[in-house]
This record gives sequence, structure tokens and C-alpha cells, in this order.
Amino acid sequence: MATSDELVRGLVDDAGLFPPEELDMAAAVARHRADRAAASPVLTHRFVCPVGRFAELREHLADGDRIELIALGPAAWTTCREIEAVLEDPHLVLRGFETVLPAGSAEREEVLAVADALVAQVPGLEVWVEVGVRPVHGADLDLLKAHGHRAKVRCGGVRREMFPSAAELAAFLVAAAERGLPFKATAGLHHAITHTDSTTGFGHFGFLDVIAGTARALVGAPVAEVEATLLERDPAAVVEATAGLSADAAGDVRNLFRSFGSCSTSAPVEDLAALGLPSTVTAFQHRT
Repeated sequence: MATSDELVRGLVDDAGLFPPEELDMAAAVARHRADRAAASPVLTHRFVCPVGRFAELREHLADGDRIELIALGPAAWTTCREIEAVLEDPHLVLRGFETVLPAGSAEREEVLAVADALVAQVPGLEVWVEVGVRPVHGADLDLLKAHGHRAKVRCGGVRREMFPSAAELAAFLVAAAERGLPFKATAGLHHAITHTDSTTGFGHFGFLDVIAGTARALVGAPVAEVEATLLERDPAAVVEATAGLSADAAGDVRNLFRSFGSCSTSAPVEDLAALGLPSTVTAFQHRT
């Protein structure tokens, strides 16, 4: 059987600059340094930063800093020039680039051309392209897979309409599993278990629920069954569903669901501890 360690190692990207936390740059960089020093294995220790804030980020770097960076912004040729400056900075290591797949065909061609050029320029760069889920279009996922890029799925935001339904997210998980297309999630997954936020009244998916839903999708479960898994709010049931996975199944899940961006880097770790799950993680590597 898999351990919970295997399922949550390197799961959370640092998105502290984004709502609702929305730290200023100084506070975000300081927290990132502290997280790196604490070395929680649940965190990827990758810092998500908009391309338009690169100059501000560099102003707050200090001797000894070496930040693994995920750049976020439009896939445009001007972005390439911004990224070139980052590649020359010894304090920054570019690990990923996140962008959005536009609706128009001409715009898509440019986005993919820029993404392809970035990958050619930065060996090992991971490109994550946000796609819509209302409904999820299999052709979009096929396009990303053909170019060797990965998908990004939005799970929430600052407004209710930014949250997909459980059926929409389930359909995405099934489509990604069918294609073997790795994805990351963004927004809304601050906590382990699906719940309703007491302040906003918004329903949030739990990241353990998404892990469990991904596992169901990978064994060919229909969308309705994956949807029910995403809606499970009983912590014991969610923990049991994830703990019951074999080591191979856990590896398959994490090869598909790579990470999620969270504005809080403490909430996911604290949730896992509150559920009685291990706070340290044994060696576990994503299979290629």
C-alpha cells in the first residue's frame, strides 16, 4: 500500500502573491525563505510570480537566495525577452511557465509557438497551459499533449463563478486521465477536504479529494463516480480512499496531478497534520 507521504510530497507551489493571501513582494519573499529553511516536503519550494513583477522580485533578493521560479503571464514574444533577464540572474532558477490557452485560433498558434520556443531555450522547462472546463474540450487537451505541454485547471477564485462544478472538474480529471496528460491545479485548494468556506460561503474542493478523484479517473471510473469522490466531505472517508492506494497507483496519481498553487503554504501542511498524516515524507520521486 502507498503511504500518505507518497501522495503529498512536493504537492504545493508557493502562490503567496495571489488572492486571497495576496502578500506584498517583501512579505512573500520572506515567507518563501522561511519555508525553504523549514523544508516541509509537502511544498515544492517553487515560487509563482507574474512576469510583470520580475523586476520587483529581483529588488527583494539577497545574497544567498536561490529561488526556483514559476513564471506566469501571457505567452507572447515580449514575455520571452522578460524571461531572458531572469535566466541571467544567479539568484533565480526558472522551472516553469504558466499561461492561458486563448479562444481564437490565431492567438493559440502564437501561444504555442512562444511556449515551444521557451522550452527550446530553457531545457527541462515545464509549461502549464490553463484550459476551461465549461465544458472541457478534449481537442484542447489533445493540442497540449501534441506539443508536449501540460494542462492547468482552475478550481476556484475570488468570485463564485470562478469555481467549476464538481461535474465539470470530474470531467476534466477523466479527460486528462484518458490522455495521460499531466496537470496542475490553481486557486481554491487551500485545504485537504472539500468544504464550505465560513466567510464567503463558497464551496471549495479539498486537495485530498482531488487526489482521490484522480485515482478514480485513472482506473476508468465514469464522470459521475469521480464527481461523487470530489464531493466527499467526511475526512475519514477521504483519508481511507487515498491510504488504500497501492504504491504504483500513488505514483500514477502524482504523475498526473503534479501540484497545485496555494496562496497559503501553511494551511495544507497544517491540515495534513490535523488529519493525523505524517509530517515528514520518505523519498519519493515522480516517475518520468
